Amino acid sequence: MQGVGTARTAMPAVSPLAGEPIKRADAERLAGVLKAFADPARLRLLSLIQSAPEGEASVSDLTAPLGLSQPTVSHHLRILTEAGLLEREKRGVWAYYRLVPSTINAIADLLTPPRKRTTKRSR
Repeated sequence: MQGVGTARTAMPAVSPLAGEPIKRADAERLAGVLKAFADPARLRLLSLIQSAPEGEASVSDLTAPLGLSQPTVSHHLRILTEAGLLEREKRGVWAYYRLVPSTINAIADLLTPPRKRTTKRSR
């Protein structure tokens, strides 16, 4: 799980639910990623991008469904990208965003108690 996200937001190796104390630096990195999730507009952005036909969207695709201005949507997309939840690809004058499944999966694993994780994978 290490190396998931950007250099600033790499996921900790130990889950806070693993039964052992999580290091302060790891807790701070994980809290930063979770803070990016903790906004209704950002959760909607993740949902809109995931459900887009190609699994990607540009800022212009996202402003109307959210009812937010282009600068506000760009701000939220930047936060999600810096947290390692989205990746950005520039094509001409447009930037397209898509989810980073490995980061989403790593967060889910970190927040799933180990006993539940084992049961879930053995099904």
